[in-house]
Amino acid sequence: MTPDTLAADEPSLPAASTSPAAAAAAPAVTPSKRAVFRRRLGSALFLWAIFAGTVISGSEFCYYALIGALGLVGLWEFYKMLDARRLPNFKLFGLTVGTLFFLGSFWFHYTRPGQPFDFELLAVLAFLFGTFGRQLFVRTRDHSPIETMAYTLFGLLYVPLLFNFITKLIYLPAHAAHHPVGHFYVFYLIAVSKFSDMGAYLVGSLIGRHKMIPHISPSKTWEGFAGALLFSVGISYGLRALMPARLGLLGWVDCAVMGLTLSVAAVIGDLAESIIKRSTGVKDSGHTFPGIGGVLDLIDSLLFTAPILYFYLRPIAEATR
Repeated sequence: MTPDTLAADEPSLPAASTSPAAAAAAPAVTPSKRAVFRRRLGSALFLWAIFAGTVISGSEFCYYALIGALGLVGLWEFYKMLDARRLPNFKLFGLTVGTLFFLGSFWFHYTRPGQPFDFELLAVLAFLFGTFGRQLFVRTRDHSPIETMAYTLFGLLYVPLLFNFITKLIYLPAHAAHHPVGHFYVFYLIAVSKFSDMGAYLVGSLIGRHKMIPHISPSKTWEGFAGALLFSVGISYGLRALMPARLGLLGWVDCAVMGLTLSVAAVIGDLAESIIKRSTGVKDSGHTFPGIGGVLDLIDSLLFTAPILYFYLRPIAEATR
């Protein structure tokens, strides 16, 4: 069955992958932990350089280009994972709606900075109505319509909707029109989330003995989880000490609360993607970043931490206006 296109009224159901015999003919080579760490470090430095350049530029268009690109590639990788397991989905429809969502979010925040509007609720309704509408034009009935709609809709809720909270963070603190200052809180978010990943990886690799949830992620340990908490709280306090004016909405108690909470959320976000990967039979969502995997592997923790930081800071920001 052919993949989903705007002209074809069928869900994406790719052909079967390489035969088991062919796969078995090429033995897998497992890289050492040191090699994996070097690759992850190189990818991390490259990504931090891109983000630092975006922050220094101060350009709203650069923010949205980066957020939109990562969000859409992450959504595409999600649908490709479904394809690997031959799970029906409207991939092109989902990517089109996701693109319109990011463009709509940019237009709203750029033209109406600081003004309240239930954009996300409107987007969820558009996702829901659009997915049902797309199903009406499918002529074949050799698959479950509710499965196709559910997989497509879940991808839209899981990636674009959650990832777009980074956009909302940029515009959360009080600012002059077209001069948002919330990117420092995005920097804080990414640092705390990724230091959680780093702490879990380093401590877990060195002294990890007790498996955390082996049926979902065999490599994660409780020792690594403790390392994630320590690293997150440490960078939370460190950034607050280095940028007290830029992170003025966060007090010292807030740093402890957010350091711990965002670390837990980051671990849950990573485990959530592990559930998806295990369910679809893939190791990584892609191969974009050596040592990390795909874009979805990169942003999985941010999908859970961004909404938490936004809703924590929102009442504080409103009280200071």
